[in-house]
Amino acid sequence: MSAIDDLRSTMARLRAPDGCPWDREQTHASLVRCLIDEVSELIETIDHGDDAHMREELGDVLIQIVFHAQIASEEGKFDFDDVARDINDKLVRRHPHVFGAMRLNTSEQVITEWEKIKATERKNGPVAAAGAVFKDLPPRLPGLMFAEAVWKQIEKKGLPAEGAVDVGRVRELGATLDAETLGRALFELAAAARAKGLDPEGAVRLHASRVMRDVESRVQTAAR
Repeated sequence: MSAIDDLRSTMARLRAPDGCPWDREQTHASLVRCLIDEVSELIETIDHGDDAHMREELGDVLIQIVFHAQIASEEGKFDFDDVARDINDKLVRRHPHVFGAMRLNTSEQVITEWEKIKATERKNGPVAAAGAVFKDLPPRLPGLMFAEAVWKQIEKKGLPAEGAVDVGRVRELGATLDAETLGRALFELAAAARAKGLDPEGAVRLHASRVMRDVESRVQTAAR
């Protein structure tokens, strides 16, 4: 058997009636925190260029995928092969310049084509409301990533953000910002929020949501 088959067999054994009590008690929901923790630890090894520990943390993330697939298999919904087959099909479908006749020469061309293909694919998740200005974003996306994704769509679609966002200030900051300055500013804001008893994660998420609503309102008003 391959190493992945061995891993799947081990997980099935842990979930068996005579397996591990803790593993048998877990559900998709109960494992969410574990998944977040393991991904966070993997990110830490990447940030530090720690290849030796990255190998270990990749395994910890992989077992979460195998764990969820095993639970789904027991429920008769899907199994690990289904997960692997779906993502493989998606990779082939979204790389026609590699697996088909299309020719793309730059990363920018690849990203543009990727987005076009994504737009034609039917999603399994919630469908965006008809006429929605913003595409659906993962509801559990971390606050900063959520804010970044909102701004990305504003820029990409040329949405009317002035008034909802100080666009001039954004451009002014962007002209001089570097990674070190950004990291220091975000850390100091997080520290100040902690001292004030505020939730920085929740604050940026709420503000990004408010920006979305404001921009959508402007678009809808202009369309009338």
